[in-house]
Amino acid sequence: MRRSLAGALVGLVACVTLPAALNAQTPESNPHDAQPERPSVATHAWTVAPGWIEIEAGTEFDRYDDHAHGETAPLVAKIGLTRLTQLELQTPIVHSPGLHAAAGDLLVGVKWRAVERAPVVATVAVFPSIKFPTGSTGSGAGTGTTDVGVVLISSREFGGVSLDLNAGFTHRIGDDDLAPHNSSVWAVAFGGPAHGPFGWVTELFGYPPTAGPSGDRASVAALCGSTMKVRGWLVFDAGVILPIEGSQPRVIYVGAVYNIGHLGHGQ
Repeated sequence: MRRSLAGALVGLVACVTLPAALNAQTPESNPHDAQPERPSVATHAWTVAPGWIEIEAGTEFDRYDDHAHGETAPLVAKIGLTRLTQLELQTPIVHSPGLHAAAGDLLVGVKWRAVERAPVVATVAVFPSIKFPTGSTGSGAGTGTTDVGVVLISSREFGGVSLDLNAGFTHRIGDDDLAPHNSSVWAVAFGGPAHGPFGWVTELFGYPPTAGPSGDRASVAALCGSTMKVRGWLVFDAGVILPIEGSQPRVIYVGAVYNIGHLGHGQ
């Protein structure tokens, strides 16, 4: 069970967890509109407006093939630095049977939109990050490693449908009993409107095989979910993740994205 939780954490932070490009903002959008990145693995290239802060939170229920299960509550804060950059702070709350809930490792990253609407690559962003071993390995909430990662992101729109392509790599410094020294991830995500305040999101993502004591074979999974925009600044989401190959658990998730407002002016 401990290894299963560590695997879930690796998936959570390897590519900035959390989800889909539906409602992603362009530079011309209302800065108070929420920009959901969770609950999927893929993220989009857009950033929160300068001086604005946005919170993403939710709950994920995991069930593995051996009937082990666990719960994770991802929490992400995004702060706009410039028109092209945002600061991200991430940490999950992890819980498993027989263990107390505990805060996971803290990830700090900066998303930089390097290219906008280029003919072939569309809008491209780079997301370098570092994860600190702040979570307890005894409770299964942390990996005990310092992780340096980078994600390359390409986002484009076809009418009302968004497409986000991600490729990420993470190198871990420390003991590899709970997480491999090197891992990578890829993701392809689509999102769009459905009816009224409701939208849809679908995603295919995978983790290539890893080596070492905590290494695992390659895994591929699919996500299918829906969103509900209560207000421009508040979006709820729910859905499922189903494994196609490998040890990815079955997942049910629910969550919300809340654009709090400008740091200097409130809501």
